Amino acid sequence: MLRAKNIEKRYGGIEVLKGVDIQVQKGEIVSIVGSSGAGKSTLLHIVGTLDKPDAGTIELNGIRTDNLFGKQLTAFRNQHIGFVFQFHHLLPEFSAVENVCIPGWIAGNKRNATTKKAIALLETLGMGHRLDNKPNQLSGGEQQRVAVARALINNPAIVLADEPTGNLDSSNAKELHQLFIDLRNNFQQTFLIVTHNEELAQMSDRIVQMKDGRMIEQ
Repeated sequence: MLRAKNIEKRYGGIEVLKGVDIQVQKGEIVSIVGSSGAGKSTLLHIVGTLDKPDAGTIELNGIRTDNLFGKQLTAFRNQHIGFVFQFHHLLPEFSAVENVCIPGWIAGNKRNATTKKAIALLETLGMGHRLDNKPNQLSGGEQQRVAVARALINNPAIVLADEPTGNLDSSNAKELHQLFIDLRNNFQQTFLIVTHNEELAQMSDRIVQMKDGRMIEQ
């Protein structure tokens, strides 16, 4: 599903990634762990095409993403990659179902079909009673479930999650962990997760550890 080889990245004179390799299979949940500053989020952003590597190759779903630019890259990201961040980044003026629909509408999918799918996703994630609520009417755990539904709306090849439980209490964090497991088991959804949460990492199929811009253990 995902193959990144010899990824290097500098910011100014600081070498953040020093030849990182990582592979993820379809239907696999992989967690990246390591101390702050190890390069975990930088790697996730590069894999997710939000940033460009200085060197190395990235192949996702058989396509070399490091060779894509402009509108072609934006369209690929929208259609193949879902994102879940520590801070959900929901748009405050839109309802839960509208927030979920936005990537589908951007992709040019039919409005009614996208709305029906968004409702189905939210119901699957236990949010069927919150469809019309705006973000400020939702708890932190509920907002993160909306963000997960939004990440899934375009049937992405992979969901990239950057500290997805970092802003949640332990109860909501456990629920989100189980949600990822259920999505993998029921839909073969692939996840690559950056986390400091030991419990979430241990629930993954595989843990990779980073230190000082390198993979040191898998």
